[in-house]
Amino acid sequence: MNDRPTGSRCGVDLFWLPLGAGDAPAVVRWSGRIYEAIVAGAARRDRCDLYHSALEVRLDGTRFVIEMGPVWDSRAHGRDVVCKGPVGSRLLGHLRLFRYEVRRWQEGSIPDVDEAVASPVRLSSDRLRARALLDLAGAFPNATWGRDEQDAGEMWNSNSLTSWLLVRSGHDLTNVRPPERGRAPGWHAGTVVARRAGGVVPHKGAHG
Repeated sequence: MNDRPTGSRCGVDLFWLPLGAGDAPAVVRWSGRIYEAIVAGAARRDRCDLYHSALEVRLDGTRFVIEMGPVWDSRAHGRDVVCKGPVGSRLLGHLRLFRYEVRRWQEGSIPDVDEAVASPVRLSSDRLRARALLDLAGAFPNATWGRDEQDAGEMWNSNSLTSWLLVRSGHDLTNVRPPERGRAPGWHAGTVVARRAGGVVPHKGAHG
């Protein structure tokens, strides 16, 4: 993993994490491989490595982690949950097993961060964008994970969270890509929905 940028009290860093890294359930790895095999076959292309993403934000020297995960993940004890949504189906969303949560976690940790690839990627070092991103976390559209309810062209997932927050907070993603030979399903969906929303960078919020 690359050395983390230093010397800045404010900044936004992106982490690329291999799908199913660390002690994630085996079903995550296998379902990802099956999904990619089907999509690659339909597109007549080589298979890619799949990645999900997380953000680390520093605001005036205080560090926050923003990520999406299942509500039943015991590794995330003490996190600050700002948003929840259903997984797979809104009809199943009332069951704990089929819900995700968005965490804005002060001094939190990114699961399996030691396995991140080509990370961290420093996206900005200014206070305004860092603050805007933190303020926007609770406004994330809680669409159904794994579905395309917003007609964005692909599924809604953790990568949608990352790209939605980055676009809405004024970050330029033109040259941001997953690691070589990698793909991040859901990333495009987040950018599409964020651009539809319009304005960026709020001036006031809970972290001011």
